[in-house]
Amino acid sequence: MSERVLVFDGAMGTVLHAAGNSLDRALPELNLSNPELVSTIHESYVAAGADVLLTNTFGANRLRLAEHGCSVSVRDINLAAVRLARQARRGTHRTIFVAGAVSPAVSPGQRAAVRVDERLDVVREQVTALVDGGVDLLVLETFGFLDELVEAVEVAAELTDLPIVAQASFTADCLTPGGETPREVAKAVSALPVTAVGANCTLGPQHMLTVLDELKDAVDLPVGVHPNAGMPRRTGRRFTYPVARSHFGRYARRYAEHGAAMIGGCCGTTPGHIREVVARLADLRPRQSRPVTAVPKPRPAPPQSPLARRLARPGFVLAAQITPRGGPADAELIRATGADLVLVRGHFGDALHLERETGVDTITTVTAWDRSLAALQADLLGAHAFGLRTVVCETGTPAPLGDYPGADGVWEVDSTGLIGLLAGLNAGRDHTGLTLATRTSFHIGARVNPGAEDADAELARTRAKLAAGAQFLITRPVYELGGLTRMLSELSGVDVPVLVAIAPLSGYAEAEYLAYEVPDVTIPPQTLSALESAGEQQAEVGLGLAAELLERARDLVRGAVVVADDLTGEIESLLGQQRSPA
Repeated sequence: MSERVLVFDGAMGTVLHAAGNSLDRALPELNLSNPELVSTIHESYVAAGADVLLTNTFGANRLRLAEHGCSVSVRDINLAAVRLARQARRGTHRTIFVAGAVSPAVSPGQRAAVRVDERLDVVREQVTALVDGGVDLLVLETFGFLDELVEAVEVAAELTDLPIVAQASFTADCLTPGGETPREVAKAVSALPVTAVGANCTLGPQHMLTVLDELKDAVDLPVGVHPNAGMPRRTGRRFTYPVARSHFGRYARRYAEHGAAMIGGCCGTTPGHIREVVARLADLRPRQSRPVTAVPKPRPAPPQSPLARRLARPGFVLAAQITPRGGPADAELIRATGADLVLVRGHFGDALHLERETGVDTITTVTAWDRSLAALQADLLGAHAFGLRTVVCETGTPAPLGDYPGADGVWEVDSTGLIGLLAGLNAGRDHTGLTLATRTSFHIGARVNPGAEDADAELARTRAKLAAGAQFLITRPVYELGGLTRMLSELSGVDVPVLVAIAPLSGYAEAEYLAYEVPDVTIPPQTLSALESAGEQQAEVGLGLAAELLERARDLVRGAVVVADDLTGEIESLLGQQRSPA
């Protein structure tokens, strides 16, 4: 911490629950019953660039485990947790610390029913196991009551000389649930044998900055902050955290500029958030020796994909995007489009089946969500053997799995990593770097969003995708061309074909929803006004606006993808009218 800002990992419980584990069970017990999942999450944070991994031991003490009906040995769970975190850092050429995570002895609701001596015994038992397991430091996290934090520090200091980080949680009024201010917490803890103080959980990025400033003003010790990804929001049975990675990364930069020595994430954060933090702090952190991870440039590929052949000819490329419904209806849907190609949102098999049934060349999307690198590679090699060539890489969106507000995605790689995997296969190497018997000839695409609120971050991600091996770009649906024009201007020195996605608006209700409730979508005011005043002709007006947008986009991009999941005669006509004579 005296040399550089340390980046801690993000949430563990959030990601474990997103993988389908109920909160009715003790999540630390997964260290024994599903160690592969816990390892995958640790490895994802290592790949994201984290310097510190917290063990999956929040709540791994006798009293909290008993609340969930878990009678497994506290020592065994904690020792397994340390082992999994230590294994995840093997093979890296940079320093990664393993921190033993220690929670308050009991949940707030049980606090009044447990004596002080019981709390001390519980903490002592867990800390002993973590130290015996070989952690590099201890992190006492999410303490809402100062007396419990002081007790835990004193117990830990009796047992070990390892560095101790003491973290409290604060509410939006900058008080702990016990009513203490950041200054009071910092002053009390700094009188104890701790290495650093900090705050985690409860607060989102913005309010955490205020807590950081108060902690920094109160003590000379290093200070760390680990905010949530905003406040949880419930829609039906689903809880989500709204803070985008770009926003989280912006505040991570501010934390560093305000003097934070440690920055990480708590509830709702994922490896993607931590990767963004690492990127935002790159110029503040000295380079470390690390293995070369960039995939080699592909050698000349075998026969091109259908899209590549069309892009090599003059003319405007037209594609229709559909979601397969199954059965003969899919073939009829494709034939009705009259498109040059069809972009299929579904499994590889859907695209291959449709291509055989209709004779129309297909492009398929591949998502990295909930897939290991090994599984992705196996599926891609199999699909390539059956003739799949054109792939658009996406990170993916997790399906709602329960009502835990921390539920989020599990990714071993994101879209950029998936692009790198495909580029490596094209170069004749698998994801481990081993030489393959044959090379693939994938035509690799990536999604870009010209309407992203943080245009600079989106441009940086796009450049990273191109550097990883993306050979063409397809936008998210756009409803105005300002953002697209700006992005193309920034990419003017890069020779990459861009296809714009056009999604005709069905009416004012859809446009209003996209404009005000969906992030990173820009709907011009004049579009909203035209649809609102269109009465019963809203669908026709929406189609006309899409046709006008598509016509104006012809001079900007190489082609277009019309999002036509619900085809009508008008959309078929739109595709036909826009076809280039070439």
